[in-house]
Amino acid sequence: MSSSDDVSKSAEKVWGENMSSDEEVAAASRPYFIGKKENIIQARRVLKSVGGRDVLVMYHQGDFYAIDARCYHSGGPLQEGDIEDFDGRPCIVCPWHKYKITLDEGEGLYQAVDPSVKPLKPTWCSKGIKQRIHTVTESNGDVFLTLNNSPGAIDSDYYQTEKYRDTILKEGRKKTN
Repeated sequence: MSSSDDVSKSAEKVWGENMSSDEEVAAASRPYFIGKKENIIQARRVLKSVGGRDVLVMYHQGDFYAIDARCYHSGGPLQEGDIEDFDGRPCIVCPWHKYKITLDEGEGLYQAVDPSVKPLKPTWCSKGIKQRIHTVTESNGDVFLTLNNSPGAIDSDYYQTEKYRDTILKEGRKKTN
C-alpha cells in the first residue's frame, strides 16, 4: 500500500468519525456566502473556513475556482502557490514541493518521458484526482461556494481533519515560536 493510500484511508476514517453521513450531505449541499464578486476579483485569492473545511477560492482569467487549501501531498499552503498553465490547463503549484494541481478537477499532473521513444519528449500525465475541488457560483454580485460531497476519500481530505489541525498545525506553531 502506498503512502497516498494510507492518507486516503486515514482521511476517510477521520471524516466518517467526525460527521454522520446526513451531516456531511447537509454541510456539503448548502451554498456558503464567500464575498462580493468585485472584492474577490480584486483580491484574486480568498482563504475561508467553510463547513469545517479550509478552502481557497481563486479568480483566474475570468473564472472562479475553489479547492481545499492544503496540498494533497504534504499539506503545503496553496494560497502561496503560483498559478500556471500546463498542457493548456490552469494549475496551482504547491510552494513546498512544486506539485501541480489542476484548478478545474483537482488532478495531480507530472511530466514523464518514454525512454523507448526517440527523441525524448516529455508529456504531461495525470496522477488522478488528488485535491478536492468545490463549486463556486455567482448571483447578483455575490459569490457562493458549495462543498464537494462526492463519496470516497480524496488525498487532500487528510489535511481537513481534526487530527491534522490539532497535532501538525500546533506542533508547527511551537517550532516557529
